Amino acid sequence: MAGEDCVRKRPSGSTTTYKSPENEETQRRPDGDRSFQNSSNGRVDVDHVITRKMQLIAEAEQLKPVFMKEVDSHFTEFVNSLVAKSALLDSSSPASLFPASCSEKELHKAKALRAPPEHGKIFTARRSLLDELFEVSHIRTIYHMFIALLIVFILSTLLVDFIDEGRLVLGFDLLVYVFGKFPVVFCTWLCMFCATVTIPYNLFVWWAQGYCSSSHRVIYSLFYGTLFTLFQTVGLGIGPTYVAVSYALPPASRFIVILEQVRLVMKAHSFVRENVPRVLSSVKEKSGSVPIPRISQYLYFLFAPTLIYRDNYPRSPMVRWGYVATKFAQVLGSLFYAYYIFVRLCIPQFHNSNQETFNLRGLVLCIFNSILPGVLILFLVFFAFLHCWLNAFAEMMRFADRMFYKDWWNSTSYANYYRTWNVVVHDWLYYYAYRDFLWFFGKKFKAAAMLSVFTVSAAVHEYVLSICFGFFYPVLFCLFMCFGMLFNFILNDRRKGPIWNVIMWTSLFLGQGVIICLYSQEWYARQYCPAESPTFLDYLKPRSWSCHVQM
Repeated sequence: MAGEDCVRKRPSGSTTTYKSPENEETQRRPDGDRSFQNSSNGRVDVDHVITRKMQLIAEAEQLKPVFMKEVDSHFTEFVNSLVAKSALLDSSSPASLFPASCSEKELHKAKALRAPPEHGKIFTARRSLLDELFEVSHIRTIYHMFIALLIVFILSTLLVDFIDEGRLVLGFDLLVYVFGKFPVVFCTWLCMFCATVTIPYNLFVWWAQGYCSSSHRVIYSLFYGTLFTLFQTVGLGIGPTYVAVSYALPPASRFIVILEQVRLVMKAHSFVRENVPRVLSSVKEKSGSVPIPRISQYLYFLFAPTLIYRDNYPRSPMVRWGYVATKFAQVLGSLFYAYYIFVRLCIPQFHNSNQETFNLRGLVLCIFNSILPGVLILFLVFFAFLHCWLNAFAEMMRFADRMFYKDWWNSTSYANYYRTWNVVVHDWLYYYAYRDFLWFFGKKFKAAAMLSVFTVSAAVHEYVLSICFGFFYPVLFCLFMCFGMLFNFILNDRRKGPIWNVIMWTSLFLGQGVIICLYSQEWYARQYCPAESPTFLDYLKPRSWSCHVQM
């Protein structure tokens, strides 16, 4: 047989012997490995095992950065290719889809074919970033550290009260005060919401139905545009503000009313802004039907956690009620967290601050003592509202696009920080303030458009704080317009590297200290030094600068 012949032909006296795979592997090993295998008459050399293990660990540590860099590079390329493909699909006909194999050059060419700017924001199903990060045990430990700090605050408060009073004081007088007069708040919100449901929608429907047959379309549109502007200014603008001031609502209750006022104004504007061009386009193309959204679509938009109107949004398949309960519990926990921060870190510091003369030394000490509570409040506002509150409503509404924020904590520039801190508000400002400004005045005025967006944002923030605190003290406006604009140009997107992230966080810490210090001083000054017959200038002049003279 052929096999037997091969065996017979094998030379018996040849110096070359048959090598098994195991023998070849043994010969290829370095001397250290062979000595490890045969040392001590078959017994394992423990020192050699430890040495070899340390070598493997060192090699793994050297390979880890390279591996992570490669993963990050491939992941970035993958995401960029997906974005390019989706943009090409949005702007191309069904016959011009991507082939199965698409090269990098074709993907770069696809950027020129992306959807035109008037298409606006594209919604897609995605999770919130913290929900993904909390699946990593290292990141979840940071969350546990904040819970441990809350437990320490609670214990310290209970122990101090027990030592001072001889009993446990479990009252929450501060929370009861700041959320007082809740029936007035609920009635005000209900009136605002019902008015926003009926008036903007009906005004748009009447305008859209009569626009096609109108012989004076400009005058017709100006009439309905004036009515809508009056509703935005008087109905949603002056009305809730008057209720908040005349009923002397406490600070947190005022925050609820004013923030809902701003939210509904932005929602109504987005609904009209997105649907008016559709009607104009259908009339220009002489389409037989006028595109009017259903009232159910508009009602869903009013509850959805977005300020950009669409007829339809990506939806999740089901509602996870356990997830909703967890998020609302975290909101409640953040509320008590803020309460203990004010009780332990703010009130003892500012309660007697007006007994001292207002000077530079006291101001500097106040700012640096306010950095810790200011940063904690910043984290709580972000976590409670932008993550927990919006995700809870998104889950109940089955709203699948959960990108309410991005990784703002990794920002190396203030330009990136402004884009990623609050994506919901940033999208509204970008599409309806920045881009509309460029559309009206031309693309050459980008700096003016950016300045106008900063001014609008700063003015609205200062308006909210002025109404809620009951006095005008434009600290936030000055920080926003002066340092915010300056840092936006200095710490721009060209700044990369860890040092710029450190600079951004340092300035952010100092800014939070300034805000907490100055607004708290002004609040207590107006409590201790009230004006007997206040005039309009008394609401504008800072009381904390002269309150010590009257005490």
